[in-house]
Amino acid sequence: MSPTIYDRDLDRNRANHQPLTPLTLLERAAAVFPDRLAIVHGPLRRTYAEFYARSRKLASALARRGVGHGDTVAVIAANTPAMLECHYGVPMCGAVLNTLNTRLDPPALAFMLQHGEAKVLIVDREFSGLMAQVLHAMPTRPYVIDYDDPEYAGPGERIGQAEYEDFIAGGDAAYQRAAPRDEWDAIALNYTSGTTGDPKGVVYHHRGANLLAVGNVVTADMGRHPVYLWTLPMFHCNGWCFPWSISVKAGVHVCLRQVRASTMYDLIAEQGVTHLCGAPIVMQILLNATEAERRPLPHLVRFFTAAAPPPAAVLAAMREAGFEVTHLYGLTETYGPAVVNDWQEEWNALPGDEQAALKSRQGVRYHALEGLDVMDPDTMHPVPADGETMGEVMFRGNVVMKGYLKNPTSTAAAFAGGWFHSGDLGVKHPDGYVQLRDRSKDIIISGGENISSIEVEDALFQHPAVALAAVVARPDEKWGETPCAFVELRPGASATAEELIAWCQGRLARYKCPRTVVFAEIPKTSTGKVQKYALRERAKGL
Repeated sequence: MSPTIYDRDLDRNRANHQPLTPLTLLERAAAVFPDRLAIVHGPLRRTYAEFYARSRKLASALARRGVGHGDTVAVIAANTPAMLECHYGVPMCGAVLNTLNTRLDPPALAFMLQHGEAKVLIVDREFSGLMAQVLHAMPTRPYVIDYDDPEYAGPGERIGQAEYEDFIAGGDAAYQRAAPRDEWDAIALNYTSGTTGDPKGVVYHHRGANLLAVGNVVTADMGRHPVYLWTLPMFHCNGWCFPWSISVKAGVHVCLRQVRASTMYDLIAEQGVTHLCGAPIVMQILLNATEAERRPLPHLVRFFTAAAPPPAAVLAAMREAGFEVTHLYGLTETYGPAVVNDWQEEWNALPGDEQAALKSRQGVRYHALEGLDVMDPDTMHPVPADGETMGEVMFRGNVVMKGYLKNPTSTAAAFAGGWFHSGDLGVKHPDGYVQLRDRSKDIIISGGENISSIEVEDALFQHPAVALAAVVARPDEKWGETPCAFVELRPGASATAEELIAWCQGRLARYKCPRTVVFAEIPKTSTGKVQKYALRERAKGL
């Protein structure tokens, strides 16, 4: 394409073009609101000036250790001030932040440290025993820094060569950050769950992190100085980019080591929390709180949830408890949520059950995402917007990962046809809103008919005795496979398998109903997602 008059002598230069990065968000907050409260953690209070200075000292100390462009700094920690500082300090020196899932086993963690070539590892004392096992088995150990959180009083020993506070004390609070050479530079490394084979390393870039961080503020309707409660693990998709988002509005990070009902209600009431995020299990914890654990909410609190669609009954109960729930959807590969169930005002006039059904849809693309569709993965054509025809949910845009680290085959497959293939099956409604039907690996094919496990779970959730339900395929000689439901009952409630099957038969086509119901604790990941692969293995042995 030949240049136009607008291309002549109008080149990029440092005055008119800077790489997008979320690091500028904290810089601005500290410059404009230096004395505003930034972090709450137990009795600790830190201002934006202090938050920025400590992040710069961390970056400076890392640089003095020889950490620089493209080096990996791994962190295993709870939702603490140090974890927030790492989200800024590590990329400030040009390095890449790898936040590790605290619930993983030693072999998985060792794989991640070796695959990501971690040069430095920061270890919260709570996880020192776990990481000692990991490091013992590694042929080459990273430089280890111990973090001793004053809010942690449990067991754990120092296993590193330095202590976090001593380490950053050697840094310079006036350190000038290393600007990314390009906004395409990596800022973070996150690993997928790895339920089959080794986990894949998802690489984020500065551009995507900046765009989703700001996109979160728009999606969450954050006004000036929001108060954000950390119920979502920061190790999960970098806390959906909210460690960077809160700086946009100079809000308050309320740190939280453990998700407990009484602690959450206390902090919401005492700190005036306005926003929080979490998996559906967090909603269950809030709703199942005792009267002694509950506190009156200071105002309507915005709760953002992802993972499986929240059952209609749970959404209604959250509203009654004072939480306004917004359903989000995304994957590790999309920096966390990139789809939102944007609410239409006319839906407020609908009956409660219809509103809850609409709220359970995943919705439409974030402002920061350029393309979202449901497509036939073979033809790469969009499916009809009829709410019935299933296809694969696909993404395209600047908040899609760079790719999988050291895995060109998986990267090429994920981006086949110019779209990111989510692996999730869904439908597109006439209004353009997307709704998941299942993961492609979770769909149940019984007698040639596709059965959505989500649809069956939603029917089970409507039963008043059911606290949690997960439906998977069970091998069947006649039908190939049939639905098998694993159920957790509410405290003090009772129900039989026959009763739940009959309940489903009153709400679903008979072929969709569970043939087997198992009452048992349902295994979950650290972020509250049901481990269906484990349930599928159990179902095989029934």
